[in-house]
Amino acid sequence: MPAKLSVNLNAIAMLRNRRDLPWPSVIGLGRIALAAGAHGLTVHPRPDERHIRRSDLSGIRALVDDEFPQAEFNIEGYPSEEFLQLVERHQPEQVTLVPDDPSQATSDHGWNFAAQAAFLVPIVKRLKKGGFRVSLFADPDPDTVTIARDIGADRIELYTGPYGACHSDSEKAGNELERLGKTADAALAAGLAVNAGHDLVVDNLPPLVRRIPALAEVSIGHGLTADAMEHGMARTVERFLKACGW
Repeated sequence: MPAKLSVNLNAIAMLRNRRDLPWPSVIGLGRIALAAGAHGLTVHPRPDERHIRRSDLSGIRALVDDEFPQAEFNIEGYPSEEFLQLVERHQPEQVTLVPDDPSQATSDHGWNFAAQAAFLVPIVKRLKKGGFRVSLFADPDPDTVTIARDIGADRIELYTGPYGACHSDSEKAGNELERLGKTADAALAAGLAVNAGHDLVVDNLPPLVRRIPALAEVSIGHGLTADAMEHGMARTVERFLKACGW
């Protein structure tokens, strides 16, 4: 089965937040994305609410439950106590833990699994006890994925930023793609499923899914939102689904 597409709504929310107005509608565009065939919606609520707001979450949860029950809601973020309570309140199907500092503009690195295992183990245990699928944001490093498994994760999400940054350098992109592929191979061999996300676009998705045919899910926000400004949300979701192999 091709990789599922989860549409990250953060960039839409960030544009909305430039004015004290309700548009563009996070819920409305999420609805269009799901109606066009997206498999889920992703949000990353940060403490300063500079894009997704806490008040958005109940509406997104209701959208999935009431209109698209086959879809999934993925909440990602740094696992502070406030974040964990937010997750437990809104019951996403998947929780993606990232090692972000609150001041970061966007996620730009994965967990140091060896150094942060003791921190992550009880958090993952708590989330798993709550019935959530847990994914850990990971740099492309095949030597560390067994630690992610031992921490208790169900999946890793490969940080594809360096790959996406090679948009004008095909040789470097090929090298980054192989790093991602080797990490995915190791993760799959260790019993983990593999997601991917960050700076993925229509052009660089097909090589990624060819190299990692068992890729479970891609979460895409910035590039997809930029594409939607040109093609519209429904057409953009169709373009990204085709790039994933659907």
